[in-house]
Amino acid sequence: MTQRRGGRQHRAESRDFGDHRSHPPRHDLSNELTALEGTSYGRYKSLRGKWWTGPAILDILKVQSDPFAPPSRVELRFDAETADLLPEWYATEERRRALAVLLAKRFRKACPTRDLRIDAGGQEILRRASCQVGEDGSVVFRLGAQFPGHGRRIAGRQAARLLCDDLPDAADDALAVGESEAGAWVRHADDVAALRKQVSDIGLVAFVADGAMLARRSGVDDRPLEKGVPFRSPDSLAVEVELPHAGRVRGMGIAPGVTLIVGGGFHGKSTLLRALESGVWDHVPGDGRDFVVADRGAVKVRAEDGRAVTGVDVHAFVDHLPSGDDTRHFSTENASGSTSQAAAIVESLEAGARVLLIDEDTAATNLMIRDARMQELVAKDREPLTPLVDVVRSMADEHGVAVVLVMGGSGDYMDVADRVVLMDAYVPEDVTERAKALAAKPTGRRVEAEGFRTPRPRVIDPRSVSSESRGKQKIRADDTDGLRFGESEIDVRAVEQITDHSMTAGIGYAIEAAVRQGWIDGEATVAEALDRLDAALDAEGQEVLLRVRDADFAVPRRFEVAAALNRMRELRVRDAPA
Repeated sequence: MTQRRGGRQHRAESRDFGDHRSHPPRHDLSNELTALEGTSYGRYKSLRGKWWTGPAILDILKVQSDPFAPPSRVELRFDAETADLLPEWYATEERRRALAVLLAKRFRKACPTRDLRIDAGGQEILRRASCQVGEDGSVVFRLGAQFPGHGRRIAGRQAARLLCDDLPDAADDALAVGESEAGAWVRHADDVAALRKQVSDIGLVAFVADGAMLARRSGVDDRPLEKGVPFRSPDSLAVEVELPHAGRVRGMGIAPGVTLIVGGGFHGKSTLLRALESGVWDHVPGDGRDFVVADRGAVKVRAEDGRAVTGVDVHAFVDHLPSGDDTRHFSTENASGSTSQAAAIVESLEAGARVLLIDEDTAATNLMIRDARMQELVAKDREPLTPLVDVVRSMADEHGVAVVLVMGGSGDYMDVADRVVLMDAYVPEDVTERAKALAAKPTGRRVEAEGFRTPRPRVIDPRSVSSESRGKQKIRADDTDGLRFGESEIDVRAVEQITDHSMTAGIGYAIEAAVRQGWIDGEATVAEALDRLDAALDAEGQEVLLRVRDADFAVPRRFEVAAALNRMRELRVRDAPA
C-alpha cells in the first residue's frame, strides 16, 4: 500500500464529496463484479454511475457494447485531502496544467495493464481531458477501461481486479509524486510563464534559448536528438531574460517585422522553424525546447494542393482569374498550390494570427516570388498572382503581422527582410549586413503591388457546419491526418501545429461547442465566433468540451479550430456587412 505525505494511506474510509451527497455513490463494486461472472456482457451496463473505491469516487460513464468495442469510459475523482498535493504545486493555472500532465504520465507509467488507457500526451504541456487538478487541489483522472470478457460473457473477477485494484493502485502511484519531481515541473511552469511574459513585454515574437536542442530524434519520435548541436544565439541578436528559478537565460530574440532564415540544405533552417512553430506550446522539462517560445498567435502556413476553399478574399494575392471568378469571394473544390497558400494566409489573419511561419519547402513557388527574368517573359497583365515578396513588407509595417521565412532559393527576399539569420551546421549567424549589401545591387526586378489589402471578413452559416435535425454529431479523429465531423471528412494533414490525435478530437468538440452554444450563429464574423470560444475556454477550461463529449482530447487554439472549419467542404459563408 502506497504511503502518502503525513503517513496517511490512500485507501482511507469513505467520506462524502460535496455535490455527490444528493446522489451518493454505491459501495461493493468488487462484489458486484464478482457476482456478474459468466453473465451476458450487456449486464456491465448496470454498473454505470458512481462507486466508492476507498476514498475516491469511480464514475463509470460509458460501458462498451461488447469486448471488441472501444473501451468503456471511467473517471476517478479525488478530493483535495485525499489527493494530498502540496498547495504550492497548484497555486497557479500554469502550475496546475503542468502538474496534471505529470500525473497523467505517472499514471500511464504505473499502470500494470494495457486494459487501462490514459491519454498522457507527448512532449507538450496541454490542457487535456485525461487529468485535471482543481484550484482546491482536487484531482480527476479520466481514461478508457477495456472491460474483460470470456467471449460475450462477463469476466467478473478479472474486472474486479481491473477496477478495484489496478485502477486505484495506478492512481496511488501517480499521486505519490515526490517533492523533487513535482517541484521541478511547477518551477519549470513558472519559468516558461515568466519567459512568455518578458518576451512579449520587450516586444519580441519569439525566443530561442542558448543550449536548446532543437533537432528531434525522428519524424515519429519527438524527443530531442541525443547528439544534436546545442543552439547558441549570435551576439547581435542575443537577449537576456531573468526567470524566477532558472535565473538569467540568454538566447536569440526574434523581433517583429520580416525575418529570413537562410543557409544550405540540411543545415538546420527548417529545424529552427519547426521549433518556432512548436513554441506556441509549452514543453515538458528536458524536452530540449524548454525555453523556446513563440507568440501564441504564430501560425504555420503552407501550400496544400486539392483542398477546398470557401468564400475567401484572396484578392491581395490573386488579382484576377482567366475564368472571371471573383477573387474577393474565392471558392474552389480543388485549390492549386498558390491559391491554397493564399487562402491559408488570409484565413490565418482572419482568425487573428500575429505571426506567420513559412518554409519554402512546403510553399508554392509562384506565390513566393517572380524574378526579373520571369517578369520580362510574362507580362504582369498576364499574371494574376501577386507574390508574397511584394506584400510582406506591407503586412509587417501596416498590419503588424510578423513573418518568419525559411528561404534558400531566392535572394529577392533580402530586399524586404529586417534581419537575416544564416544556419551553418545548425549554428546561427547574423548575416543581415551582408544581405543588405547584396540587396543594394539592382537585379532589375520590379515590385508588383502597392501593398497588402485587408481581406473582407466572413460570416459562417451554422447550418453548413451542424444541423439540429442531425442530432449529436459523429466526431472521430484520425491521428493528425483527418477529422470526421458529422458527414464531413476534413483533411487536416497540412495543419502542422496539431500536436496529436487528442488535439484533432479537441478541434471537433470545439466546433460542436461553437455551434451548440450559438457562437457560430450566422451573424458573428469568424473572428467574433472564435473570440467567444476563447472566452469560454478561458473561463471554464476543459469543461466546455467535456459537455460535448466525455472523451480524450487536448484543447486546441483558435487557429487549429479555424483551419478545420475552413477545410470543411460543406462550409457556406457570406461576407460580413461593411
